[in-house]
Amino acid sequence: MVQAYSLYEGSFSVDKSRKFIPFDPFIDTPQDRPGSLFIQVHPFLIETDAGLVLCDTGLGYTDENGGLLLHANIRRQGFTPADVKYVLMSHLHKDHAGGMVTFENGTGRVAFPEAEYIVQRGEWEDAYSGISSSYRTEIFDVIQRSGNLVLVEDAGEINSEISYALNGGHTAHHQAFHIQTRGEHYFFGGDVLPEPEEIFHNYVAKYDFDGRRSKELRQAYWAEGAAAGWIFLFYHSKNITVGRSQPREDGTYKLIDAKS
Repeated sequence: MVQAYSLYEGSFSVDKSRKFIPFDPFIDTPQDRPGSLFIQVHPFLIETDAGLVLCDTGLGYTDENGGLLLHANIRRQGFTPADVKYVLMSHLHKDHAGGMVTFENGTGRVAFPEAEYIVQRGEWEDAYSGISSSYRTEIFDVIQRSGNLVLVEDAGEINSEISYALNGGHTAHHQAFHIQTRGEHYFFGGDVLPEPEEIFHNYVAKYDFDGRRSKELRQAYWAEGAAAGWIFLFYHSKNITVGRSQPREDGTYKLIDAKS
């Protein structure tokens, strides 16, 4: 049984200003937002023997009561924020890092006080460098004071179930994660492999730090993972969010919904 859950935060359009504007396909039309990308935001929750693992944290949107939407989505799955033991950050752009903290009542607090936050050291340094408006340093200030931050470098293991690897591509110090637990191998590629279409359309994305590297990595991840039966987690997918491969008669693989 697949024990990975999409914590869907919403659908958004993003233009050159890099602002995320909620997009309701039943009300809004793409024609009214020329030059925009249209994306979904799906942090993921995974059950492991060492506790709950959270893969990226969304935009940090709040509900009508001012509570973190991410917290409400976790509770909807039958867990509490205190159950999260590892927060795995592929990178620190605001649509992935906004839910790392909560600013309820105007005070910044760590959103997952029982968790270790796993971040590549180079990504952390870049976030404070001013190289991109996609980083919100007020979030990172809270994490830095918390004692929950774990900076890692290159590739390694967090425990017997979780490993990480610096892969670059989307940002210079982007990382991917492998979570192998309870008979399944989950792969979270962050924004190097954010949606299934990027496997099969095989294009160079202009929004990547190194688009050609991302393109090569996507093909390598799919070739290895499809054959090995990985479960792929797609953070920005419009359709399949938790997917696995299925062999075709000609020896190639197609992607199917692992939750169905």
